[in-house]
Amino acid sequence: MTSLLLPLTRALSQLADPALLGVVWRSVLFSALCFAIILVGTIGAVHHFVTAGGILAWALDALGSIAAAVLAMWLFLPVAATIGTLYFERIARAVERRFYPSLPPAQPAPVLDQLLIGLGVGLRVLGLNVLALLLTLFFPGIGLPIGWAVASWAMGRGLFVAVAMRRLNRPDAEALYRAVRPIALAQGGAMAAAAYFPLLNLLIPVVGTAAMVHVLDLALTRDGAGPVGSAVSR
Repeated sequence: MTSLLLPLTRALSQLADPALLGVVWRSVLFSALCFAIILVGTIGAVHHFVTAGGILAWALDALGSIAAAVLAMWLFLPVAATIGTLYFERIARAVERRFYPSLPPAQPAPVLDQLLIGLGVGLRVLGLNVLALLLTLFFPGIGLPIGWAVASWAMGRGLFVAVAMRRLNRPDAEALYRAVRPIALAQGGAMAAAAYFPLLNLLIPVVGTAAMVHVLDLALTRDGAGPVGSAVSR
């Protein structure tokens, strides 16, 4: 049985690949820019609405800035997920060229469909993250692990299905997800955990997408873990 961490370790081992290096820098740049915009915007909103004076204003401002940073961290994951899907064709080609040269060429979805898929993944992760944030506010202590679990599911399912649709139609991609769910969710869990660590979270778009390509292709090749294999490949 394929190790749950094999896709992730293979993805990390390829970060220095020249074919992926440009994607890494673009993803890091766009992710960092989006994170900075979210952070500055939320802190600016706090400054705008805090109108009290003296020590109270300082305390509210400090607490608001901390809350803004936490909110930016929670919102970063859906942004990273969306960016990852926008580059998944380039990432997938690099991964398959190195690890799965025997696979036939994929049939990528049109650019508009890829954009819609990426936005769908990002919005799904965003909605679930907002729900998890509300749970954290109302149920302190258990909200963080709940948020991680929710984000793990959203990232695992969303990214895998998006990547799988390079080679499969939507029903087959969903069916394959059910067959490889533990492995896909393990990668989603790792990405959701990485989102809590500055700098490390900037690698989520590339590493997460590459890991999901491995989950897919391991299932479609003879050394895959699942019973699906070539029966569902085009």
